[in-house]
Amino acid sequence: MTQSLTITRPDDWHLHLRDGDMLRAVLPETARHFGRAIIMPNLVPPVVTGAEASAYRDRILAALPEGMTFEPLMTLYLTEDTDPADVAAAHASGLVKAVKLYPAGATTNSSSGVRDFDKVRPVLEKMAEIGLPLCTHGEVTDHDIDIFDREAVFIDRVLDPIRQSTPGLRVVMEHITTKDAADYVRSQDKDLGATITTHHLIINRNHILVGGIKPHYYCLPVAKREEHRLALRQAATSGDARFFLGTDSAPHTDANKLQTCGCAGCFTATNTMALLAHVFEEDGALDKLEGFASKNGPAFYRLPENDGQITLVKQDTPVAFPAQIDTQDGPVTVFDPGFPVHWTVA
Repeated sequence: MTQSLTITRPDDWHLHLRDGDMLRAVLPETARHFGRAIIMPNLVPPVVTGAEASAYRDRILAALPEGMTFEPLMTLYLTEDTDPADVAAAHASGLVKAVKLYPAGATTNSSSGVRDFDKVRPVLEKMAEIGLPLCTHGEVTDHDIDIFDREAVFIDRVLDPIRQSTPGLRVVMEHITTKDAADYVRSQDKDLGATITTHHLIINRNHILVGGIKPHYYCLPVAKREEHRLALRQAATSGDARFFLGTDSAPHTDANKLQTCGCAGCFTATNTMALLAHVFEEDGALDKLEGFASKNGPAFYRLPENDGQITLVKQDTPVAFPAQIDTQDGPVTVFDPGFPVHWTVA
């Protein structure tokens, strides 16, 4: 028997679109279902100034297929040389909705990120003054810290001190992967939210490593133990408005994933909403899906909810999602959850 669920059109509060040919290939996969997305600025070179964000936004809109509606929400890449006045002007114009903090070396194209956090204090103070959110890639990069512990250490060594020293700074902990992070969000009474990805609700570190390395499950922050995955699912399906969807959908060609030093990232834009319906139904929380995907994010960013709706339909036979998206540089593999999915967007 067919089931259906109609929800407010969702948004993606953490998305990688890249640029050029890759942008043109992957943008329709997001715009098909999502009304808006927070666009990551870690291009090469990174999107640091308001002028660069404006030019990137123009390229995104030029790549949008005719007949599709989608609003890119632009961000700036925080560097130790970022100008607080430029940040404030970009925000005042309505162009920029957040600033992204990458600890230097933490993930893809993060070499221009922050090493000395004292050097970005004037920017953070300006952001607190004007209400502009800081989006954090929450990992330390110290070589003596185990990769599976880097998020928890970041909270203690970097995030909490920043928040304590910058009252009023609004922060989004992006793509949280641990119970530590979910618990930290719950322990705070204001100015803090967190995005959770689709793939971190589905895979743990065993999926990457057991039975041979699975490059298409390798992402940063890396998936953790099962107890952490279950904590993320509980947070996402709880109805707590501090948690909302940010897919971190990150396209890399197979040639760049399947090599000796492969790229980190899971491409989930194509099937995220179907996978979320599966997860929320499995946890008896379909009634909470609209909040997580469509309402909590706009509330945190102080934006209106989307006007439109989408309808998710559950069918008896499994849905055949495409295995790959073709680009001029080569195929990009779509995230495979490893189980049959019966939900799709009508």
